[in-house]
Amino acid sequence: MLAFGVSVVLNRDPVASALSLVGSFLCLAALFVGLDAFFIGVIQILVYAGAVMVLFLFIIMLLDLRAEKRRHFNRLALAGGGIVSVAFAAELIHVLAQFPMGHLPFRPLGVEKLDDVRLVGTTLFSNFNLPFQVVGVLVLVATVGVVVLSRRELK
Repeated sequence: MLAFGVSVVLNRDPVASALSLVGSFLCLAALFVGLDAFFIGVIQILVYAGAVMVLFLFIIMLLDLRAEKRRHFNRLALAGGGIVSVAFAAELIHVLAQFPMGHLPFRPLGVEKLDDVRLVGTTLFSNFNLPFQVVGVLVLVATVGVVVLSRRELK
């Protein structure tokens, strides 16, 4: 999943970058299935890898984006970014090694089986109803914005 995420950022071609994002979504769905959250894994594939990526590819093709040209990087800035990244990774490893709860095994999970669909639906439409509606409005506004931006003016 991380390799596909890096590929999304490093690809110069927008279509290849979008397809790498599909691969990342599929790997995330596999992680959900590995955690026994089968419903969330299937929804991840259907909604994100399916519908959202079709929308992204539609927008990319509607805007007629071209591959980005290669540019030269500042070597000093690249070296500074590498040093900061290595320092962050070292600090993260140090903090995680000092975390006492990280060395303990997990408690056994409860034996009762919950219905995934009912649990997700109840949580989504009771606790998270407003954010769910806001995301729907944001997707609608983004779609209308793309159509307005891609409209060609008549001369």
